[in-house]
Amino acid sequence: MRSVSEYWSSAARRAEPYAPGDQPGGKVIKLNTNENPYPPSPKVLSALREAVGPDLRLYPDPTAAKVRSTAAKLYGLSPEEVFVGNGSDEVLAFAFQAFFHQDKPIRFPDITYSFYPVYARLYQIPVEVVPVTEGFAIRAADYYRSPGGVIFPNPNAPTGLLLALEEVASIARENHGQVVVVDEAYIDFGGESAAPLVRQYPNLLVIQTLSKSRSLAGLRIGLAFGSAELIEGLNRIKGSFNSYTMDRLALTAAEAALEDSEYYSEICQKVIQTRTALLNRLEELGFRGTRSKANFVFAAHSHIPAKEIYEKLKERGIYVRYFPAPRINNYLRISIGTPTEMDALTAALADIVQHPHA
Repeated sequence: MRSVSEYWSSAARRAEPYAPGDQPGGKVIKLNTNENPYPPSPKVLSALREAVGPDLRLYPDPTAAKVRSTAAKLYGLSPEEVFVGNGSDEVLAFAFQAFFHQDKPIRFPDITYSFYPVYARLYQIPVEVVPVTEGFAIRAADYYRSPGGVIFPNPNAPTGLLLALEEVASIARENHGQVVVVDEAYIDFGGESAAPLVRQYPNLLVIQTLSKSRSLAGLRIGLAFGSAELIEGLNRIKGSFNSYTMDRLALTAAEAALEDSEYYSEICQKVIQTRTALLNRLEELGFRGTRSKANFVFAAHSHIPAKEIYEKLKERGIYVRYFPAPRINNYLRISIGTPTEMDALTAALADIVQHPHA
């Protein structure tokens, strides 16, 4: 009997898919996928209720004009400098295809979002993996004059460390002729977006998502900010793949979410306050962590292995993220939940620390 894999293309054989965090069912505390613990804006829910009707029989706007216009206003840009896609992962995939070359290596950190090597392998883009420092920081100078371009998250994942805006600008400035992609999935939890810099640096592409700070992970909405030339490059890839990547409900929710900045500023502040309290409590329990500016913390215990803590938390119905990878295999990434969820987490951790052999 023939193996199904015999029918695979070379791209399918080459692919090594990204592995997301566990998606447990039932009554658990889910702190492993960096979802926002707070609901979307009430204005989003109201807009969605109004959008569910006869117009669903019609195709959505392939240009996402209203969303692009609303997003552009946030940073003083024009709609021609904004791209909208089906989640930031799709926008990232389009960027790999539009701006990176199969004969020029790109640079990204050795500890970073694990989708980057997945895309590089799928699209046959050579890479130069750049080590972060002992403290997991990105050094801007390591990315100057890259042969084929640069991509990195800011704040970085899974460390949560933020690169200062002037250093982001220096990477764009020192890579004239190559595209620099900054993935700002977590920027609203403690950083300043580089989006306003795209007019100063026409090679800079800034990608964001509405999954995290705007609580819309279930609708898959991603944005990119860049020069009209870069945005046209993304549109050429999109138009060659699927002109209607965004459905009507996602477009409706995106517009309403982007308009309600006051609500989202408030819930981001709640996440930041909870993050600070969690880091303080973890330190009391013998953990050391990075100075995260994301909606998660990245921490290791002084003497109990991360994998052991991960498994014991899972037994208690608390899911965090463990990465069995070099340099970070003794760290846990813990999403920020509600204060009640954090209390349950720290109570469980205290029990594990006090009774390590139980």
